[in-house]
Amino acid sequence: MEKASGKLFEQHLERNEANYVALSPLTFIERTAAVFPEHSAVIYGELERSWAQTYERVRRLASALRAHGVERGDTVAVMLANTPEMLEAHFAVPMAGAVLNALDVRQEARAIAFILQDSEANVLITDTEFAQTIEKALDTLSSPPLVIDVDDSQVPAGERLGKLDYEALLAEGDPAFTWESPQDEWDAIAVNYTSGTTGNPKGVVYHHRGAYLNAVSHILVWGMAQQPVYLWTLPMFDCNGWCFPWTITAMAGTHVCMRQVRAEAVLEAIRRYRVSYFCASPAVLNTLLAAPAKLRRKFHHPVKVMTAAAAPAASVIAGIEAMGIELTHVYGLTEAYGPATVCVRQPQWDTQPPAQRARLKARQGVRYPMLEGLMVADPAMLEPVPKDGRTIGEVFLRGNTVMKGYLKSTLATDEAFAGGWFHTGDLAIWHADGYVEIKDRSKDIITAGGEKLSSLEIESVLCQHPAIMEAAVVGRHDDQWGETPCAFVSLKPQADDVSAEEIIEFCRQSLAHSKVPKTVVFCELPKTANGKVQKFKLRAYAWRL
Repeated sequence: MEKASGKLFEQHLERNEANYVALSPLTFIERTAAVFPEHSAVIYGELERSWAQTYERVRRLASALRAHGVERGDTVAVMLANTPEMLEAHFAVPMAGAVLNALDVRQEARAIAFILQDSEANVLITDTEFAQTIEKALDTLSSPPLVIDVDDSQVPAGERLGKLDYEALLAEGDPAFTWESPQDEWDAIAVNYTSGTTGNPKGVVYHHRGAYLNAVSHILVWGMAQQPVYLWTLPMFDCNGWCFPWTITAMAGTHVCMRQVRAEAVLEAIRRYRVSYFCASPAVLNTLLAAPAKLRRKFHHPVKVMTAAAAPAASVIAGIEAMGIELTHVYGLTEAYGPATVCVRQPQWDTQPPAQRARLKARQGVRYPMLEGLMVADPAMLEPVPKDGRTIGEVFLRGNTVMKGYLKSTLATDEAFAGGWFHTGDLAIWHADGYVEIKDRSKDIITAGGEKLSSLEIESVLCQHPAIMEAAVVGRHDDQWGETPCAFVSLKPQADDVSAEEIIEFCRQSLAHSKVPKTVVFCELPKTANGKVQKFKLRAYAWRL
């Protein structure tokens, strides 16, 4: 029998409209509104809307944006808190063919102005609460975008900067607007700017395919059932809320919006709405644990929290689980649509002593379901390090849930993707079971007398002190050693009688002499809006001491 051609399965089998549609998370809301039109989509204070109502509003907004000149590939920026309007923008802006730029509401006017100019934003939808910052930013632009104001009854109204009001704009729109999926799933859906610590921020470009796949990944990671109730404690401007606006919508869930994250309000909302999922930084978890005992009583329905940033301390993990909340630890970056790895819980861990169990859970883990590649490797040779739990290398990622690249920066993009992997800049060890454990950012490693010290290791010990709520460690200049560890700590309430000497002595019980902080500073740690400690500020302060 003659061997078939190598192109046997390509003959007359063409891609067409019947067998191929570009992946996009926009289809999630269309399906959910059709299947569960009356189910609660959004709760915000006394406001509650169904999926049918929410889909209509989204289509109105998309239609109105097109009517006001927004074209395919344009940028629409939003300066909004975790409100229903922010959720609507995650669907309406790309439905209009545009790219969503969710601005960090805590950024200063200079940074906002740069982002608006760099992204060439045509439209800016902004909450009047942020009018003062936005006005300063707009004053520096030669060609400011069309401004649409959003008034929120939950906060005092600020100054209106535009000629259009959000609700009036929606009234102009067509509730039956026929939107189109992207022509190519590689088309941009969003651009998110990294926090520029030493210069201007970089625009990280997401595509529809990556947003779709990472949204679905969350469902797999959490084993999410239909119609979950999700509480918005994570800012939606942070990596587009880690793609959860699309995830919860895909599952016909309920988005419980929350403008300000306060312990009492969070715990009350979890009970009132029977919240099943939320995301929070370790700082937010610490805030919940610092709440009065009567508010921290155990929940009697299943609640899961996803946390990232620095690994939570063992005491935090124990405290959160004592409240009846199951904790999932993830690791990610803006360039990876949010979470890229997850510390998958293994059944045998439950037999371990509490301290060991907490250490296992605090690791950054294994690759996310839709991430294709993860390795810890030598950054120069791109050779994987041994899985010995000791050898430090850099974390590398590859796959469809890695950004398209940096906007207008070919050089930075090429450097980030050198060798066919995304270079995270994070240093880690690789354990025998394949789990990754971050040791530090390459720029945060402390070099003392030629020895490389992990700031995360020192912080982990500091957070075991019963009086310490949070800790951050940076290098401080030292004439003899080059650098020595400098610890910045914030204390728990009613723990203001702790001395620096006591903390240093506590560290000596668990750390080698070179790793013990030589300086302790008591202060509130400066953070970004998503809870990451701004170590560049601490480093600048430490070097002035």
